[in-house]
Amino acid sequence: MSPRNITFISYGVFLFVMSAIGWLHLSAAFITVLFACLALHKLNFWNRKWLSVLLLLILVALVFCGFVLFLKRAIILLPGIVSSSIRKVVQFAGDHGIELPFADNVDNLKDLAVDTVQSNLSYLQNFAKIATKEFVFQVVAVVVAIGVFLNPELDRSGGSDAGTRTLYELFYEEIARRFSSFYRSFERVMGAQLLISLINTVLTSVFVMVCCLCFPRLVNYAVVVIILTFACGMLPIIGNIISNAIIVGLAFTVSPKLAITALVFLISIHKLEYFLNSKIIGGRIRHPMWLMLLALLTGERLMGIPGIILAPVVLCFIKVEMTKYKLGPGGEVIAVSNEG
Repeated sequence: MSPRNITFISYGVFLFVMSAIGWLHLSAAFITVLFACLALHKLNFWNRKWLSVLLLLILVALVFCGFVLFLKRAIILLPGIVSSSIRKVVQFAGDHGIELPFADNVDNLKDLAVDTVQSNLSYLQNFAKIATKEFVFQVVAVVVAIGVFLNPELDRSGGSDAGTRTLYELFYEEIARRFSSFYRSFERVMGAQLLISLINTVLTSVFVMVCCLCFPRLVNYAVVVIILTFACGMLPIIGNIISNAIIVGLAFTVSPKLAITALVFLISIHKLEYFLNSKIIGGRIRHPMWLMLLALLTGERLMGIPGIILAPVVLCFIKVEMTKYKLGPGGEVIAVSNEG
């Protein structure tokens, strides 16, 4: 069997594994493994793996506790924000003679929006309970990530003699290259997304705090809005739409002028994000907007929210892998590089 055939088979194995993850509903656990591996490598100070594992466990505990507290607060506040902001928008439109397509069904729209928010928050709340299967999967995923971090190499000798390489070794190396390349794509895309989301959250926090100083009634919503901004920032495109809609809607409950100010501020931040994207991520993984939207829709249908997170990673992986090969004069595929 030629090395080229082994390489192509390794792509088939990778596709099969990714399809199985989606079919078996393990996408959330897979995302946890990837994020945990990323955190372990970033926390690997002074090349002390035990310290990295300890810091990860502390970080996971803090994130989980913060997640539970956030949900308890969000379940109370977010439905009220949605309901009151819709009412204020309709009232403002009516006072200024603006016809809204949903003006005749405001109550139905409010009920639908509130029910949608509550159902999603309730799902996340159930997801966070220790007794649920999903929580157990997340714990297992963290353990798997720690195991991969501490001992990344499998036994690949396959009983081969010295100086020879078995078919097992060849397949192992090629399959390992595929998954290593995918992880590097994840590290590059989500690392940049995490940094951009953090910058966006810091700037939004400054704006929210200034608004709280001017309008003390907004203080109760500050923490929820800031955490929501960071969490939604990890979702490409639609995450910003969700967080922006909530922030502008909350501002509308105070006054239309504050809502317009918030909208202008958020647009300015996202213009800055485009610049940061080009500087932090670079042109290697930039894709047309239509392709990204198509990937997001496909990812959502296949894996839900984890699919949305993985969509830009998969696009990056495909682009990186395809640039390793070129067509020869006779149409044959020629390997340019084996490195990801």
